[in-house]
Amino acid sequence: MKSEARAAVFVPHLGCPNDCVFCNQRAIAGVTVPATPDDVRIAAERVRNAGADNAEIAFFGGSFTAIERGYMRLLLEAAKRELEKGGFSGIRISTRPDCIDAEVLGELKAAGVTVIELGAQSMRDEVLVKSGRGHTSEDTRRASALIKAQGIRLGLQMMTGLPGDDDEGALYTANELVKLAPECVRIYPTVVLKNTALADMYASGEYTPQTVGEAVSLCVRLVRVFDGAGVKIIRLGLQRTESCENDVVAGAWHPAFGELVYCELKYEAMRRYFAENPPERGGEYAVSCGSAGVSLFVGHNRRNFARLGDEFGITMKTDVSGAFPEGTVRRI
Repeated sequence: MKSEARAAVFVPHLGCPNDCVFCNQRAIAGVTVPATPDDVRIAAERVRNAGADNAEIAFFGGSFTAIERGYMRLLLEAAKRELEKGGFSGIRISTRPDCIDAEVLGELKAAGVTVIELGAQSMRDEVLVKSGRGHTSEDTRRASALIKAQGIRLGLQMMTGLPGDDDEGALYTANELVKLAPECVRIYPTVVLKNTALADMYASGEYTPQTVGEAVSLCVRLVRVFDGAGVKIIRLGLQRTESCENDVVAGAWHPAFGELVYCELKYEAMRRYFAENPPERGGEYAVSCGSAGVSLFVGHNRRNFARLGDEFGITMKTDVSGAFPEGTVRRI
């Protein structure tokens, strides 16, 4: 089976009417030069030549529906030409909730846009104000309803650790996003980057960022909310780029943040098993997993197995034989 892929085209910060306190698009995307129609063609050809199946052409990095309308149409026309050549299932864009209306949605749908991701970030208006977002939670609700009414698939993005937010606020946001019935979500813990208002707030002591550990613990809870509602999580943490790593000042940055979260979920499942089925101290136990999932069960730097060993006095191993369902724990 051919792999899924995306022809990613970055539209860095163009059209965005606000300077959010956390935003440094150069650092986040690693791209500063505006995309051209030829960039769309090149990205699409690269993916098509790799033999990908069911791929998307995806515009990331800016507020796509807020850019100059003529420029937006040029990019959409280039993307539509690539759709007509075959090999792509549709076009994905990301934008702000307050930059969606019926007129622009009609243009997007006619051009072949199949997924729209909204940067909701929070559903608490006081957090949106303190973060300089320039839109409200009601804008997110309204835009989501318009997108779904057009038959376009909805994606939502949220952040944790924003100014004025806390764990309960993030859980409130997650539950409010679930009510909007998105197909997918992205969760981004806040990272303090150079050359942002947030970096100044951090330097002055006005803002205290989440640690990696705090963000992991919260995101474990958020994953449960979205998984329980059947909403697919397609990203946890910022994508690793050289410019992002060089510009991080503080906050919940880790190049494999999503893996840390899923490692913690595996740890909690194994710990729950031993809490309910007390093991024999000094015993040796194995957890069944596929070879691709070994690192999640073992944990970063073998942390999961080390913690279980310290708490229960046991030795843990992985079993990749396939003889038992994934997650099965047994004495060996």
